[in-house]
Amino acid sequence: MKAQPEKLLSSRTFSYFLQLVETSNYTQTAKLLGITQPALTQQIKKLEMNVGTPLFYTTGKVLKMTDAGQIMYTAIQEVFAILEDATNSIQKDSSETNGKIVIGISASIEEKVFSNFIIHYYQCYPEVEVTLLMVNRKEIWESLEAGKIDLAILYLHNDRVKNWKAYKTKTILKDEILFLHQQQNLFDKKNISIRDSLQYSWVTYPKNYFVSQVINTAFKNQETDLPESVAHFTKPAQMFKFSSETGVCTALPKSFFQAHREEADLYALPFEPAIDLELAFVFKEEKIKIPRIHFFMDSFDHYLQDENYISRLK
Repeated sequence: MKAQPEKLLSSRTFSYFLQLVETSNYTQTAKLLGITQPALTQQIKKLEMNVGTPLFYTTGKVLKMTDAGQIMYTAIQEVFAILEDATNSIQKDSSETNGKIVIGISASIEEKVFSNFIIHYYQCYPEVEVTLLMVNRKEIWESLEAGKIDLAILYLHNDRVKNWKAYKTKTILKDEILFLHQQQNLFDKKNISIRDSLQYSWVTYPKNYFVSQVINTAFKNQETDLPESVAHFTKPAQMFKFSSETGVCTALPKSFFQAHREEADLYALPFEPAIDLELAFVFKEEKIKIPRIHFFMDSFDHYLQDENYISRLK
């Protein structure tokens, strides 16, 4: 006959059973549990009836487990271990300062502020394990969709994500693309028109990269040709170094330039019209309801209130 789990799964009966195994005596067990011996005997008999076989036998005055009792004992211990693990997991999920947070950041973003914040956060809340992954934009979106990361840090343009109902964004910084150069004839300029920047050779991201797409869209909106690239790199630091050592112009986010301006002899001009970007957290709507995620983002806000994002880049 097939057992009926709903008749077996009684935490009270399991507790009685485990205590009886420990003491091997009905009278002593009943006393420890604060119940009568007949009541204890009834609960054990009920359990034996539900499993269909005796769980105990006596040798003289000694109470011992049958083979079935041993199986039941092992199974109950495993069930209690599973419940304990589940409870611990639930407590971690419901805790602000315990558990794991996985963050994906686009490799085209200057990560200095985030790395320093994670160090600060660990010093304050060592029970939170934060993982920061620097990967390409495509991998970040795939990981977000698959639930492999909790938060993404991405550049956005023209609110293109805010219309996606499954995702929410939280702005970190209003950024813009700057034209970086070593051209003496531009030293006195306050900005450079998109059309005028075409006079110079560029080093750029590959065409399929997000920042390249944003720049190309801005040029197309001005009904001009696209910049002529003499080289392509996937990381801003590579473009920055190439531009510095060759004199070839480039275009990079203002935040990156401010973090590295002392490392190269390059000058920066805003475009006219401006090419704006927004640096933001991107996440699935349900993620912000997780206490540790919400608390992490609030803590980051407080971190920037003490000293703003731009200042922390220097």
